[in-house]
Formats: sequence, structure tokens, C-alpha cells
Amino acid sequence: MMEKIGLWFEERMGWRPIWTALALRNIPKVNWFYTLGSATLLVMINQILTGILLTIYYVPSPQDAYSSVSFITNEITAGWLIRGLHHWGASAMVVLAGLHMIRVVVHGAYKFPREVTWFTGLGLLAVTMAFGFTGYLLPWDQKAYWATTVGTRMLEVVPVIGPWLLRFARGGEELSAVTLTRFYGMHIWVLPAALLLLVGIHMFLVVRIGISAPPKAAESESEEPDVEVEA
Repeated sequence: MMEKIGLWFEERMGWRPIWTALALRNIPKVNWFYTLGSATLLVMINQILTGILLTIYYVPSPQDAYSSVSFITNEITAGWLIRGLHHWGASAMVVLAGLHMIRVVVHGAYKFPREVTWFTGLGLLAVTMAFGFTGYLLPWDQKAYWATTVGTRMLEVVPVIGPWLLRFARGGEELSAVTLTRFYGMHIWVLPAALLLLVGIHMFLVVRIGISAPPKAAESESEEPDVEVEA
């Protein structure tokens, strides 16, 4: 039955070559450090799903932001779990992305022919950090308010355009309702669009070029053939 369904879709969509390229490809023997990228992707999916659920009840206004977060945490069924997964998932994503980049540097996986893969990875790390910064303000409590005050003030020290960056980030001279809505818009629209674009390019390059073998494995590559695995 499943084979017939698969054949029906294959005749109309031609999905099998895509499946073969993604899941049935030759990869070198690797270690657990090579799972950091996949772990980051898994946490990213968690952030997207829990973030969508949080937007259903969150209200991006200075008068209602904190009370809506409190309502999600204390009143909504499993709201505390959803918010907890999103809150700690943000920290986990930053840590995993950082460790993944360190692994790439240590193993020299940023060299030819994977330079563009490395650049998209740097972009993804920057977007991940921006997610954490813009999301920190959204509860609109005292800690978030003053941390964002200090964080945005750091933009002012950028040469030449520093004062402009500060006003742009805050939507004015001080933190206000405009700042909250601007950070919220960046958090749920601009940054997700950039994230999905960069992830798409990054994953395409990983599949197209392949992953680099660990240094020791690369030395004995001629002795040990690649193993075909199903992801």
C-alpha cells in the first residue's frame, strides 16, 4: 500500500531523487561533534513552533505585554511549558550554534570548497544572536527594559553611524511603545525571513558539497571507503 502511494507521488512530483540526495548520500566517518549542526536545526524548529504558539496570546504593547506573558505562563494549558521551551531553547540555540562554529574552525571545515557554507553559517550565528537580543525585550519587565536600555546604548559607540543606529533601534531617543513593536516586528518577521533564507542556502550547500571529514579520517580516506547511510 505504501509503495503504491509512494509511486503515485513519484509520478506526479518526482520526489525520490530529492530524497536520495538528502537522506541516502555517502558521508565520511564522523564523531559526535558533527551532530552540533543537526542539534541546532532541531532547536530552531522548536523555536519556530513554540514562537508561533506564543504569538497567539502575546500582546506587543507596554500596557499589556507583561500581563499577556504572565497569562501565557500561568493560565494557558501547558503555557508554562511552551514558554519554557522557547526561553531555554533560545539559550540552547546560541550555545549550539557557537559550538558548531568552533568545531568548523578546529577541523578546518571553512576552507575550500566550503567558504560560502562558512559565510552563511556566520550569518546564521548573527541572526541567532539578534533573535536573542530582540526577544529579550518582549516580556517588558524591569530586567528586560533596563537590559535593552544598556544593549541599545552600545550601538551609540559605533563610529559615524552610532547615534543613527541607536535612534533606529529604539524608534526614538528613549525606549517606548515604538521600541517594543519594532523589536517584536523584527523578532517575528524580519529575522525569521533571514533565518529561513540562510538555512535554505546553508543546507543546500551542505548537501551539494558534502561535509568535511575529521582530520584523522581524511588522512585514511583512501584506505576506508565511504559508508552509505540513511539519515
